[in-house]
Amino acid sequence: MKTIFSGIQPSGTITLGNYIGALKQFVELQDDYNCFFCIVDQHAITVPQDPQTLRKNIRSLAALYIAVGIDPEKATLFIQSEVPAHAQAGWMMQCISYIGELERMTQFKDKSAGKEAVSASLLTYPPLMAADILLYQTDLVPVGEDQTQHMEITRDLAERFNKRFTEILTIPEISLPKVGARIMSLQEPTKKMSKSDPNKKAGISLLDEPNQIVKKIKSAVTDSEGIIRYDKDNKPGVSNLLSIYSILSGKPIAEIESMYVGKGYGDFKSDLAEVMVNYLQPIQERYYQLVESSELDEILDRGAEKANKVASKTLKKMENAMGLGRKRR
Repeated sequence: MKTIFSGIQPSGTITLGNYIGALKQFVELQDDYNCFFCIVDQHAITVPQDPQTLRKNIRSLAALYIAVGIDPEKATLFIQSEVPAHAQAGWMMQCISYIGELERMTQFKDKSAGKEAVSASLLTYPPLMAADILLYQTDLVPVGEDQTQHMEITRDLAERFNKRFTEILTIPEISLPKVGARIMSLQEPTKKMSKSDPNKKAGISLLDEPNQIVKKIKSAVTDSEGIIRYDKDNKPGVSNLLSIYSILSGKPIAEIESMYVGKGYGDFKSDLAEVMVNYLQPIQERYYQLVESSELDEILDRGAEKANKVASKTLKKMENAMGLGRKRR
Protein backbone atom coordinates (compact mmCIF):
# COMPACT_ATOMS: atom_id res chain seq x y z
CA MET A 1 0.00 0.00 0.00
CA LYS A 2 1.07 3.57 -0.59
CA THR A 3 1.93 5.66 2.47
CA ILE A 4 0.04 8.75 3.64
CA PHE A 5 1.30 11.20 6.25
CA SER A 6 -0.66 14.01 7.86
CA GLY A 7 -0.03 16.23 10.86
CA ILE A 8 -2.34 18.48 12.86
CA GLN A 9 -1.25 21.02 15.46
CA PRO A 10 -2.65 20.68 18.99
CA SER A 11 -3.50 24.36 19.16
CA GLY A 12 -7.17 24.24 20.10
CA THR A 13 -10.23 22.03 19.82
CA ILE A 14 -10.91 20.64 16.37
CA THR A 15 -13.78 22.34 14.55
CA LEU A 16 -16.42 20.80 12.36
CA GLY A 17 -14.52 22.36 9.45
CA ASN A 18 -11.30 20.55 10.45
CA TYR A 19 -13.25 17.32 10.78
CA ILE A 20 -15.02 17.51 7.41
CA GLY A 21 -11.98 18.86 5.59
CA ALA A 22 -9.46 16.43 7.07
CA LEU A 23 -10.32 13.89 9.77
CA LYS A 24 -13.44 12.51 8.09
CA GLN A 25 -11.39 11.82 4.97
CA PHE A 26 -8.60 10.24 7.03
CA VAL A 27 -11.08 7.65 8.29
CA GLU A 28 -11.90 6.76 4.69
CA LEU A 29 -8.22 6.59 3.69
CA GLN A 30 -7.04 4.22 6.43
CA ASP A 31 -8.46 1.13 4.71
CA ASP A 32 -6.53 1.69 1.48
CA TYR A 33 -3.27 3.31 2.60
CA ASN A 34 -0.49 2.88 5.14
CA CYS A 35 -1.38 5.93 7.25
CA PHE A 36 0.76 7.88 9.71
CA PHE A 37 -1.21 10.52 11.64
CA CYS A 38 0.97 12.84 13.71
CA ILE A 39 0.14 15.35 16.44
CA VAL A 40 2.72 17.99 15.55
CA ASP A 41 3.41 19.51 18.96
CA GLN A 42 6.87 20.76 17.93
CA HIS A 43 5.22 22.90 15.27
CA ALA A 44 2.82 24.27 17.88
CA ILE A 45 5.66 25.84 19.89
CA THR A 46 6.73 28.08 16.98
CA VAL A 47 4.40 30.53 18.74
CA PRO A 48 4.14 30.94 22.54
CA GLN A 49 2.18 28.18 24.30
CA ASP A 50 1.17 27.61 27.89
CA PRO A 51 2.81 24.26 28.76
CA GLN A 52 -0.17 22.83 30.65
CA THR A 53 -2.64 23.88 27.97
CA LEU A 54 -0.43 22.45 25.25
CA ARG A 55 -0.19 19.09 27.02
CA LYS A 56 -3.97 19.04 27.50
CA ASN A 57 -4.52 19.88 23.82
CA ILE A 58 -2.16 17.10 22.71
CA ARG A 59 -4.13 14.52 24.64
CA SER A 60 -7.45 15.95 23.50
CA LEU A 61 -6.46 15.83 19.83
CA ALA A 62 -5.25 12.24 20.19
CA ALA A 63 -8.58 11.23 21.74
CA LEU A 64 -10.50 12.98 18.96
CA TYR A 65 -8.53 11.15 16.26
CA ILE A 66 -9.72 7.85 17.73
CA ALA A 67 -13.23 9.09 18.55
CA VAL A 68 -13.95 10.11 14.95
CA GLY A 69 -13.02 6.65 13.68
CA ILE A 70 -9.25 6.34 13.24
CA ASP A 71 -8.48 2.68 14.00
CA PRO A 72 -5.07 2.25 15.71
CA GLU A 73 -4.94 -1.29 14.31
CA LYS A 74 -4.98 0.16 10.78
CA ALA A 75 -3.26 3.55 11.16
CA THR A 76 -0.31 4.79 13.21
CA LEU A 77 -1.17 7.66 15.56
CA PHE A 78 1.70 9.32 17.40
CA ILE A 79 3.05 12.52 18.95
CA GLN A 80 5.80 14.28 16.99
CA SER A 81 8.04 15.07 19.97
CA GLU A 82 8.03 11.38 21.00
CA VAL A 83 9.91 10.53 17.79
CA PRO A 84 13.32 12.28 18.04
CA ALA A 85 14.07 11.69 14.35
CA HIS A 86 11.72 14.57 13.47
CA ALA A 87 13.87 17.21 15.15
CA GLN A 88 17.08 15.57 13.89
CA ALA A 89 15.92 15.36 10.27
CA GLY A 90 14.40 18.83 10.59
CA TRP A 91 17.88 20.25 11.31
CA MET A 92 19.29 18.39 8.31
CA MET A 93 16.57 19.86 6.10
CA GLN A 94 17.37 23.34 7.48
CA CYS A 95 20.97 22.84 6.40
CA ILE A 96 19.95 22.44 2.76
CA SER A 97 17.29 25.18 2.86
CA TYR A 98 17.93 28.76 1.71
CA ILE A 99 16.90 31.81 3.73
CA GLY A 100 15.42 33.45 0.64
CA GLU A 101 13.01 30.61 -0.09
CA LEU A 102 11.95 30.44 3.56
CA GLU A 103 11.32 34.19 3.73
CA ARG A 104 9.05 33.91 0.70
CA MET A 105 6.67 31.53 2.50
CA THR A 106 3.23 33.10 2.84
CA GLN A 107 2.68 31.75 6.35
CA PHE A 108 5.93 33.32 7.58
CA LYS A 109 4.98 36.67 6.03
CA ASP A 110 1.50 36.57 7.58
CA LYS A 111 2.60 35.55 11.07
CA SER A 112 5.57 37.91 11.24
CA ALA A 113 3.85 40.96 9.72
CA GLY A 114 3.88 44.01 12.00
CA LYS A 115 5.77 42.27 14.82
CA GLU A 116 8.96 43.65 16.36
CA ALA A 117 10.36 40.17 16.92
CA VAL A 118 9.39 36.67 15.80
CA SER A 119 10.75 33.26 16.64
CA ALA A 120 13.40 31.86 14.28
CA SER A 121 11.29 28.70 14.25
CA LEU A 122 8.59 30.51 12.26
CA LEU A 123 11.16 30.86 9.49
CA THR A 124 12.39 27.27 9.74
CA TYR A 125 8.92 25.73 10.07
CA PRO A 126 8.93 24.36 6.47
CA PRO A 127 12.12 22.25 6.81
CA LEU A 128 10.68 20.59 9.92
CA MET A 129 7.42 19.94 8.09
CA ALA A 130 9.44 18.47 5.23
CA ALA A 131 11.24 16.17 7.68
CA ASP A 132 7.92 15.03 9.15
CA ILE A 133 6.77 13.89 5.74
CA LEU A 134 10.01 12.55 4.26
CA LEU A 135 10.92 10.34 7.23
CA TYR A 136 8.06 7.99 6.36
CA GLN A 137 8.86 7.74 2.63
CA THR A 138 5.45 9.30 2.12
CA ASP A 139 3.69 8.94 -1.23
CA LEU A 140 0.69 11.21 -0.60
CA VAL A 141 0.03 14.12 1.75
CA PRO A 142 -3.61 15.23 2.12
CA VAL A 143 -3.53 19.01 2.63
CA GLY A 144 -5.74 22.03 2.16
CA GLU A 145 -5.04 24.62 -0.51
CA ASP A 146 -3.40 26.87 2.10
CA GLN A 147 -0.66 24.25 2.61
CA THR A 148 0.31 23.68 -1.03
CA GLN A 149 3.25 26.10 -0.78
CA HIS A 150 4.66 24.08 2.13
CA MET A 151 4.26 20.92 0.09
CA GLU A 152 6.09 22.48 -2.84
CA ILE A 153 9.10 23.32 -0.67
CA THR A 154 8.97 19.80 0.82
CA ARG A 155 9.24 18.37 -2.69
CA ASP A 156 12.03 20.82 -3.55
CA LEU A 157 14.03 19.85 -0.46
CA ALA A 158 13.59 16.13 -1.12
CA GLU A 159 14.76 16.55 -4.71
CA ARG A 160 17.68 18.73 -3.57
CA PHE A 161 18.75 16.13 -1.01
CA ASN A 162 18.52 13.27 -3.50
CA LYS A 163 20.49 15.18 -6.11
CA ARG A 164 23.17 16.47 -3.72
CA PHE A 165 23.68 13.25 -1.76
CA THR A 166 21.94 9.93 -2.47
CA GLU A 167 18.53 9.25 -3.93
CA ILE A 168 16.85 7.86 -0.83
CA LEU A 169 13.87 10.15 -0.22
CA THR A 170 10.46 9.58 -1.79
CA ILE A 171 9.09 12.70 -3.52
CA PRO A 172 5.59 13.08 -2.05
CA GLU A 173 2.53 14.00 -4.08
CA ILE A 174 -0.05 16.53 -2.92
CA SER A 175 -3.56 15.22 -2.32
CA LEU A 176 -6.09 18.06 -2.19
CA PRO A 177 -9.43 17.47 -0.43
CA LYS A 178 -12.52 16.58 -2.40
CA VAL A 179 -14.42 19.46 -3.96
CA GLY A 180 -16.97 20.87 -1.56
CA ALA A 181 -15.09 19.85 1.59
CA ARG A 182 -14.25 23.44 2.56
CA ILE A 183 -16.47 24.50 5.47
CA MET A 184 -16.83 28.22 6.04
CA SER A 185 -17.27 30.45 9.10
CA LEU A 186 -20.81 30.69 10.45
CA GLN A 187 -20.35 34.46 10.92
CA GLU A 188 -18.24 35.29 7.85
CA PRO A 189 -19.24 32.67 5.27
CA THR A 190 -16.66 33.85 2.74
CA LYS A 191 -13.88 32.88 5.22
CA LYS A 192 -12.84 29.35 6.21
CA MET A 193 -14.03 28.03 9.59
CA SER A 194 -10.99 28.11 11.87
CA LYS A 195 -10.24 26.93 15.41
CA SER A 196 -8.18 30.12 15.90
CA ASP A 197 -11.08 32.48 15.08
CA PRO A 198 -11.55 34.85 18.05
CA ASN A 199 -15.32 34.93 17.39
CA LYS A 200 -16.56 31.80 19.17
CA LYS A 201 -19.86 31.93 17.26
CA ALA A 202 -17.99 31.45 13.99
CA GLY A 203 -17.18 27.78 14.41
CA ILE A 204 -18.58 24.55 15.75
CA SER A 205 -16.22 22.59 17.98
CA LEU A 206 -16.52 18.80 17.89
CA LEU A 207 -16.91 19.01 21.67
CA ASP A 208 -19.59 21.73 21.77
CA GLU A 209 -22.56 20.86 23.96
CA PRO A 210 -26.00 20.55 22.29
CA ASN A 211 -27.23 23.93 23.57
CA GLN A 212 -24.06 25.62 22.24
CA ILE A 213 -24.58 24.04 18.82
CA VAL A 214 -28.22 25.18 18.68
CA LYS A 215 -27.26 28.76 19.62
CA LYS A 216 -24.45 28.93 17.06
CA ILE A 217 -26.56 27.55 14.22
CA LYS A 218 -29.45 29.88 15.04
CA SER A 219 -27.09 32.88 14.96
CA ALA A 220 -25.38 31.77 11.72
CA VAL A 221 -25.33 34.47 9.03
CA THR A 222 -27.76 33.90 6.14
CA ASP A 223 -29.40 36.62 4.00
CA SER A 224 -32.67 38.49 3.58
CA GLU A 225 -34.08 36.39 0.71
CA GLY A 226 -35.58 33.74 2.96
CA ILE A 227 -35.25 30.95 0.37
CA ILE A 228 -33.22 27.82 1.08
CA ARG A 229 -31.21 27.20 -2.06
CA TYR A 230 -27.57 26.60 -2.90
CA ASP A 231 -25.88 29.59 -4.52
CA LYS A 232 -22.32 29.94 -3.27
CA ASP A 233 -21.70 33.34 -4.87
CA ASN A 234 -24.93 35.10 -3.92
CA LYS A 235 -25.94 33.12 -0.82
CA PRO A 236 -22.68 32.02 0.84
CA GLY A 237 -24.16 31.64 4.33
CA VAL A 238 -27.09 29.45 3.32
CA SER A 239 -24.91 27.50 0.90
CA ASN A 240 -22.42 26.76 3.67
CA LEU A 241 -25.19 25.49 5.96
CA LEU A 242 -26.58 23.34 3.12
CA SER A 243 -23.13 21.81 2.58
CA ILE A 244 -22.84 20.95 6.28
CA TYR A 245 -26.38 19.52 6.34
CA SER A 246 -25.65 17.39 3.27
CA ILE A 247 -22.34 16.01 4.60
CA LEU A 248 -23.71 15.15 8.05
CA SER A 249 -27.02 13.69 6.85
CA GLY A 250 -25.76 11.98 3.70
CA LYS A 251 -28.55 13.61 1.69
CA PRO A 252 -27.86 15.41 -1.61
CA ILE A 253 -28.16 19.19 -1.46
CA ALA A 254 -30.97 19.12 -4.05
CA GLU A 255 -33.01 16.83 -1.80
CA ILE A 256 -32.51 19.12 1.19
CA GLU A 257 -33.54 22.14 -0.88
CA SER A 258 -36.79 20.36 -1.84
CA MET A 259 -37.47 19.53 1.83
CA TYR A 260 -37.62 23.23 2.68
CA VAL A 261 -39.63 24.63 -0.20
CA GLY A 262 -42.01 27.14 1.36
CA LYS A 263 -40.25 26.99 4.72
CA GLY A 264 -38.05 29.61 6.35
CA TYR A 265 -34.57 29.74 7.78
CA GLY A 266 -35.84 29.06 11.32
CA ASP A 267 -37.09 25.56 10.49
CA PHE A 268 -33.98 24.85 8.40
CA LYS A 269 -31.58 25.92 11.15
CA SER A 270 -33.45 24.00 13.88
CA ASP A 271 -33.32 20.80 11.84
CA LEU A 272 -29.66 21.29 10.98
CA ALA A 273 -28.79 21.77 14.65
CA GLU A 274 -30.61 18.52 15.49
CA VAL A 275 -28.76 16.66 12.73
CA MET A 276 -25.46 18.04 14.01
CA VAL A 277 -26.14 17.19 17.67
CA ASN A 278 -27.08 13.61 16.76
CA TYR A 279 -24.04 13.23 14.51
CA LEU A 280 -21.57 14.47 17.12
CA GLN A 281 -23.05 12.59 20.10
CA PRO A 282 -21.24 9.23 19.54
CA ILE A 283 -17.97 11.07 18.76
CA GLN A 284 -18.22 12.99 22.02
CA GLU A 285 -19.13 9.89 24.05
CA ARG A 286 -16.11 8.00 22.71
CA TYR A 287 -13.88 11.04 23.28
CA TYR A 288 -14.77 11.30 26.98
CA GLN A 289 -14.22 7.55 27.44
CA LEU A 290 -10.73 7.91 25.99
CA VAL A 291 -9.26 11.28 26.94
CA GLU A 292 -8.02 10.38 30.46
CA SER A 293 -7.80 6.62 29.92
CA SER A 294 -4.86 4.23 29.95
CA GLU A 295 -6.22 2.95 26.62
CA LEU A 296 -5.22 6.23 24.95
CA ASP A 297 -1.71 6.01 26.45
CA GLU A 298 -1.34 2.45 25.15
CA ILE A 299 -2.41 3.56 21.65
CA LEU A 300 0.09 6.44 21.67
CA ASP A 301 2.86 4.22 23.05
CA ARG A 302 2.34 1.70 20.24
CA GLY A 303 2.16 4.50 17.69
CA ALA A 304 5.40 6.10 18.90
CA GLU A 305 7.16 2.71 18.84
CA LYS A 306 6.13 2.02 15.24
CA ALA A 307 6.84 5.58 14.07
CA ASN A 308 10.28 5.49 15.71
CA LYS A 309 11.20 2.29 13.86
CA VAL A 310 10.20 3.66 10.47
CA ALA A 311 11.59 7.19 11.00
CA SER A 312 14.90 5.98 12.46
CA LYS A 313 15.50 3.78 9.43
CA THR A 314 15.17 6.76 7.07
CA LEU A 315 17.17 9.02 9.42
CA LYS A 316 20.13 6.60 9.41
CA LYS A 317 20.12 6.59 5.60
CA MET A 318 20.04 10.41 5.58
CA GLU A 319 22.90 10.67 8.09
CA ASN A 320 25.01 8.19 6.11
CA ALA A 321 24.32 10.09 2.91
CA MET A 322 25.37 13.42 4.48
CA GLY A 323 28.46 11.92 6.13
CA LEU A 324 27.32 12.42 9.72
CA GLY A 325 28.83 10.35 12.51
CA ARG A 326 30.31 6.92 11.86
CA LYS A 327 29.09 4.99 8.84
CA ARG A 328 26.36 2.58 9.83
CA ARG A 329 25.44 -0.66 8.17
